[in-house]
Amino acid sequence: MSTPLWLALALGLAADPVVAADLVLVNGKVWTVDPARPQAEAVAVWRGRILKIGTDVEIRSLVGPDTKAIDLKGRRMVPGFYDSHVHWLSGGRSLVEVDLKDAKDEAEFGRRLVAFDQKLPRDRWIVGGNWDHDRTFGGSLPSAATIDRYVKDRPVFISRYDGHMAVANTTALKLAGVTAATKDTPGGVVFRLADGKTPSGVLKDNAMSLVDRLVPEPDEAEILEAVRGAQSLAARVGVTSVQDMDGSSPRTRRALFRALQKMVRDGSLTCRIDLRWPIDRHSDLAGLGVEANFGSDLLRIGGVKGFMDGSLGSSTAKMFAPYAGSPENVGVYVTRPETMRAMIRAADAAGLNVCVHAIGDEANAVLLDLYEQVAKENGPRDRRFRIEHAQHLRPVDYPRFKQLGVIASMQPYHVIDDGRWAEGRIGGSRCVSSYAFRSLLDSGAKLAFGSDWPVAPLDPILGIDAAVNRRTLDGKNPDGWFPLQRITVVEAVEAYTQGSAFAAGQESDRGSITAGKLADLVVLSRDILNPVERATIPAIPVDLTVVGGRVVFERK
Repeated sequence: MSTPLWLALALGLAADPVVAADLVLVNGKVWTVDPARPQAEAVAVWRGRILKIGTDVEIRSLVGPDTKAIDLKGRRMVPGFYDSHVHWLSGGRSLVEVDLKDAKDEAEFGRRLVAFDQKLPRDRWIVGGNWDHDRTFGGSLPSAATIDRYVKDRPVFISRYDGHMAVANTTALKLAGVTAATKDTPGGVVFRLADGKTPSGVLKDNAMSLVDRLVPEPDEAEILEAVRGAQSLAARVGVTSVQDMDGSSPRTRRALFRALQKMVRDGSLTCRIDLRWPIDRHSDLAGLGVEANFGSDLLRIGGVKGFMDGSLGSSTAKMFAPYAGSPENVGVYVTRPETMRAMIRAADAAGLNVCVHAIGDEANAVLLDLYEQVAKENGPRDRRFRIEHAQHLRPVDYPRFKQLGVIASMQPYHVIDDGRWAEGRIGGSRCVSSYAFRSLLDSGAKLAFGSDWPVAPLDPILGIDAAVNRRTLDGKNPDGWFPLQRITVVEAVEAYTQGSAFAAGQESDRGSITAGKLADLVVLSRDILNPVERATIPAIPVDLTVVGGRVVFERK
């Protein structure tokens, strides 16, 4: 059997291509994220893969009568951005749901709810929302009574933007049978009014299921609409691959997977998707014999994702010490450690890649312990355990990531968003060692960057800016919030490309502009690597996005 040309090039078996390219991009500044050849002027693509990188002269020699040629006009090209942590379906659905996150006060919050209520069919729930009580309500939580003032004749169940708590109106609480007699669920909190009994309407973490179980699931048309909206946005911001941490019910997850398969078959899927199953459903995959990275270049499964704790914004991240001003609250374990250990062990033994959400310092420390125990019990292999978020760490735990081979899958935009209020939750001393990109890199850890969309914007440029500058959204930290944890643009781009590819076990196929790899490329309007652009990184738009040699977005 002959070796495919793209593979021969990747292995160094063919010195020069002997075919005309399908696509060439010339006259650019190509940052490859490949240490073997970090920079080039031009790139040639053939059959969806990178045929060759080199000088303009070298690449122009591969132009044939049917070659599409694009003049980059000196613009910067980088590998396609790989978002290591999104919620694809909920992100796509958020594009058509009520958006409350940046409501400046309750009056605006209410106006948006009323306007959305008026245009929504009467048989629908109002969901989504992504409200931010620190911004809109001065740190106080909304309640059922708050929502009733604006919408009381239909059920409303809207989430805080981190997805770890939601508020229901009275209609929704009544439908769900949530009363003063309702007990807290394991790993969840029913927030109560001053009498200590009456539910306020706010439900945290696992307690959200009390109402969420009643929310109608999306049908096939809604799922397709969401996926198409999501991939359209991804193309505009240069995201060519994602790892989807999902969060759907079993029925919706199956429908999503079928919809994605249909899009692969008809050629309409334009973003590569690695779909993660919930860790408590790992047997769905293991029972079929599915292992990590099963599937095609466009659609894969084989990984699972679980939750150790809640979030800092909802004051449910599991901490060693209490929250500021709340001496009895140290957060919650959404999943008890002994239960999580058993699930990690079973999923890992089945050959699945394991990702687990941990935000609080105790949750992270305990999860590192669990990973260490399971690796010893199941024996050595290239498993690439991951901690999703890894936000609040004790310095003593930094080196354990490298020692244990655990990847820190982090979302840098959270720094500039959470930095507005994080010190009010846990105090400045614990924030010093939080969102510790610099310390983790210096300790030898592998970073994989993502967005957590729709919790944060999908745009990788905003994430890169957050990692490099750490300027909080409230404008109060122009020189960076705990600036010693800033990293360079080069390091941030690598974490958003090669780092995410490595975390998924796909570094041989994507993450850098290297001969033989998938031709996923992004062209920026300005040179993000130029030091003079550092202060204006968020203003750098994507001009061109290429997935598998196919132009999926071009800015007009």
